[in-house]
Amino acid sequence: MSKTNAGRFFEDYAVGDVIKHAVPRTIKMGEGALYHALYPARHALHSSDMFAQSCGLPFSPLDDLITFHTVFGKTVPDVSLNAVANLGYAQGRWLTPLWPGDTITATSEVIGVKQNSNGKTGIVWVCTTGQNQHGEVLMEYVRWVMVRRRAEGPAPDPVVPELSDVVDPADLVIPEGLDFSNYDFDLAGEPHRWGDYTVGEVIDHVDGVTVEEAEHMLATRLWQNTAKVHFDATHRADGKRLIYGGHVISMARALSFNGLANAQMIVALNGGAHANPCFARETIRAWSEVLDKAETDAPGVGAIRLRLVATTGGAGELRGDDGKYLPEVLLDLDYWALMPI
Repeated sequence: MSKTNAGRFFEDYAVGDVIKHAVPRTIKMGEGALYHALYPARHALHSSDMFAQSCGLPFSPLDDLITFHTVFGKTVPDVSLNAVANLGYAQGRWLTPLWPGDTITATSEVIGVKQNSNGKTGIVWVCTTGQNQHGEVLMEYVRWVMVRRRAEGPAPDPVVPELSDVVDPADLVIPEGLDFSNYDFDLAGEPHRWGDYTVGEVIDHVDGVTVEEAEHMLATRLWQNTAKVHFDATHRADGKRLIYGGHVISMARALSFNGLANAQMIVALNGGAHANPCFARETIRAWSEVLDKAETDAPGVGAIRLRLVATTGGAGELRGDDGKYLPEVLLDLDYWALMPI
């Protein structure tokens, strides 16, 4: 009996399967410092205990995307080790902040399977939940991934889950105690508040970062993501390492500080697509579109729904005349964030 893990293939998944992922991960300030070294992340709430305390929190929570990356990384050996590509996200919510010293575990339930017409790959949908050491849910989300088949043969009956297009603002979870009534805009870096943004507004975040091999492989190892396409250059016909889509997400989110410095916390992931692959030496730029706004019950706190686009092209350019993503578009992400009113 082999003692090594070759990863699951498409035919190894069945709707209703619940997978308990290894290995628990305790996250401390070291991971936070590395995150800020890898990305130009500057949002004040995740940078300063003093600022977080002025907003009603006990101290600065770790960046929301650290939770996402760590939970995602737990799932890779069981869900996407043999993936061709991670395709999209939906119904994501951050329910509890991640504090330094918290230990993260993750489980996933298979909620859909569908073989592709080529008979060589299939799509697998999973609903993943990350918890802390107290059993509190840190976040939950659905993602779907294209996975290789092991062999020819009959395919399982297709089951395609129905997913919501957007998380209802009433279902957003505001961290306990969060209060933006005394928010310091000078320390946050920009004067723009919730009321200054209008639905349909497009924001060019101006800056760009050229991605190198060493950075994305360091990031992917940091989150214990073992997907072969990110490390093994022989795994793709073109001999290239595919940059982890989460690396693109964090880079674009960090770049969005210029224009959205006060979008302090991500609380929901409505949807997302890795539109085109990203490779080393490409320069990532970002732009955002305001999709919606909503009030919350927390004092001074508003919710803003944003489309975040990572691209090697220009701001506002998303799809061609055929309705398909332009080849320079890397990421199309739809999320809710919290901002001072």
